[in-house]
Amino acid sequence: MDVSSQASAGAGVAAPRTGTSPDTPWSVKDVTSRIKTYIDRLGAVWIEGQIVELTRRPGAKVAYATLRDPDENFSISLTVFTSILDAMDGPLASGTRVVVNAKPSFWPVRGSLSLQAREIRRVGIGDLLARIERLKRALAAEGLFASARKRALPTIPRRIGLIAGRASDAEKDVLVNARLRWPAAEFEIREVAVQGERSPAEVIAALRNLDAHPDVDVIVIARGGGALEDLIGFSDEALIRAVAEATTPVVSAIGHENDSPLLDLVADLRASTPTDAAKRIVPDLAAELAALTRAREQMTRAVRAHLDTEAARLAQVRSRPVLANPAWIFDARAADLATLSGDLTRGMHAYLDIRAADGRTLNASLVALSPQGTLDRGYGIVRTANGTIVRDAATVRLTEEVHIRVATGEFAAQRRS
Repeated sequence: MDVSSQASAGAGVAAPRTGTSPDTPWSVKDVTSRIKTYIDRLGAVWIEGQIVELTRRPGAKVAYATLRDPDENFSISLTVFTSILDAMDGPLASGTRVVVNAKPSFWPVRGSLSLQAREIRRVGIGDLLARIERLKRALAAEGLFASARKRALPTIPRRIGLIAGRASDAEKDVLVNARLRWPAAEFEIREVAVQGERSPAEVIAALRNLDAHPDVDVIVIARGGGALEDLIGFSDEALIRAVAEATTPVVSAIGHENDSPLLDLVADLRASTPTDAAKRIVPDLAAELAALTRAREQMTRAVRAHLDTEAARLAQVRSRPVLANPAWIFDARAADLATLSGDLTRGMHAYLDIRAADGRTLNASLVALSPQGTLDRGYGIVRTANGTIVRDAATVRLTEEVHIRVATGEFAAQRRS
């Protein structure tokens, strides 16, 4: 990416007409010579990039390197006099971001294009921070850092995906501390470059591989501390988008204090160090066992208290007379029943005596008032042959036979006068 430029000496130069045909072709020398002539017309330009594969042999006056675009997969060869390197403030390490004033140069014999550096300046921390800040605002506007996107970590992961440097202290810190807390913890480890131009691509590949693993429940991206330049790969836009697209929760465990790479913002959980990440991804077995013991003791006390309360209630119930002597209630009711039965018997007898006396009185009255009573006093009942009671003597004819009923028996008679 160009940060500044000078006007190119060859700007606006039209491409020469070839004037070639299948019958009159140019030679390779002609082509390369013309290319060199065209490129030599270009002036020096300022170019921003990342130094990789720097080679400097002892005693050599020229060093060779590759200048790589930090954001895209483009690179170009770079040659620089060792005197320029020696004039810099400190050695130029591979992976350093720089701004180079260089002139394009074409070597016709080999047909190769390179840049001849005239001046090299390191990219300042302020420039890197400004670039990261711009990217941070753009990604935040897309919602990649929103808290609503954060996923909860599993309480006890089946398998932990770990992305770390090869045989790094960060890897050891996560493994050792996680297994100290939870000895049964299982890991799926991917060792990658955590610094330099290859770092973002390798971390992305490892992330996608672990995200597709069916048993991995959480992924930790871990690295020890370092300068901002060393951690720049963890603010790479492609890496940030890959983390946002992952379906498995991701933990950022980059050991740093002052500056936060963008990985911290997009990750589902940010741990301050790899050791802190180990504490966050698995529970502490000792603490869990202690909590389980406390819970068991609390449950035991609660159950015992409940049993003691119920036992006291049961004892109180059992102390009641009805339960101490279950027949007591029947005995009391039996006595009441006997009393009531006697009262009922006496009452019935009295009632029957009264009714019997009433019956005798009514019977005597009935007997006294009945026709039989009248007959018993000497009276009789006269009926004609057809059973009609004679109430008037004139209704009986002479010699007519009548029937007379007396107190005991009946006889016939005739009227004679």
